[in-house]
Amino acid sequence: MVDTALHRHLAACGAVLADDRGVELPRHFGDPAAEYAALREQAALLDLGFRTLIRVVGADRVAFLQGMLTADVAALAPGGGCPALLLTIQGRVTADVRVAALADALLLDVDVRARDALVAALEKLIIADDVTLEPPAEPVTLLGLEGPAAAQLLGPDAAALPAWAHTTTAIAGVTVRALRASEVRGPGFVLHVPAAAATEVWSALATAGARPCGMEALEGRRIEVGVPRIGLDMDGSTLALEVPVEDAISQTKGCYLGQEVVARGTARGHVNRRLVGLVFAGAPPAPGVPLLHEGKTVGRVTSVAHAFGLGALAGMGFVRREHWEPGAVLAAGSATARVAGWPLA
Repeated sequence: MVDTALHRHLAACGAVLADDRGVELPRHFGDPAAEYAALREQAALLDLGFRTLIRVVGADRVAFLQGMLTADVAALAPGGGCPALLLTIQGRVTADVRVAALADALLLDVDVRARDALVAALEKLIIADDVTLEPPAEPVTLLGLEGPAAAQLLGPDAAALPAWAHTTTAIAGVTVRALRASEVRGPGFVLHVPAAAATEVWSALATAGARPCGMEALEGRRIEVGVPRIGLDMDGSTLALEVPVEDAISQTKGCYLGQEVVARGTARGHVNRRLVGLVFAGAPPAPGVPLLHEGKTVGRVTSVAHAFGLGALAGMGFVRREHWEPGAVLAAGSATARVAGWPLA
């Protein structure tokens, strides 16, 4: 089990912790409904210790990643950023990343459970390139600051950032990097915080009015807005065009790993299955449960959570094209699953 840099502090603050695919994370802080409300209406503070940073250095770093990732990395100036995917040559998803460009490096923010696969895939393709993948010089932990009131807690420079841009700012006397990005496609920031000062930064933001928020509320909102999670809703068996990650795929750049498959699927205009939103009635189905139509398997469930905005159980799942239109009703174990368009709430 992996502990985050904030594990002991949050446990002492009353967080209910739970195993999240090998990472112990706050499930909630006592009132997940109120945490969800802060996420949508105020400012919510999140331990993003399930993600980590990779520092990419070397004279060829931009050209190398331009040929590997789906995003237009070459277009980034220092202070810029973008979402991206690393695909296989077959166009399947290895990892999703957030890229931040510095003057002397590119930072890749990746799920800790996908880090090794990402690094292995990239290092295999470094031939004569001057490129090195390394951890940050000093350990860094990631925090999320989400909600419409998040910007006012970080000062004017961070508040003025456009989407995916980043800058440094001071919180409790600690220099942190604030990236204008969100786990739930909302108004939010991802903060790169020195791990040794994570407790001080967390406490300062909580004192300033950000409400600590656990994974129960975050997962509910993630599913409501249709953000796929690597290892749950997409993996090495998933084509990039089967999941809602359009903002991570450049339509104008040249070749990248898996680009031919993406271009061919785009030109054809459809895929055979797609990740969709689901609203359940009945007992919660487990991820992996088949979705049935008249007894025939037409898909499977990938994620399930309580959708606070709906007041109902919701999820995601892959469904074949014949049954993915909103309103279609499928069986999921002992529950029924209604296909619904995003956002669910």
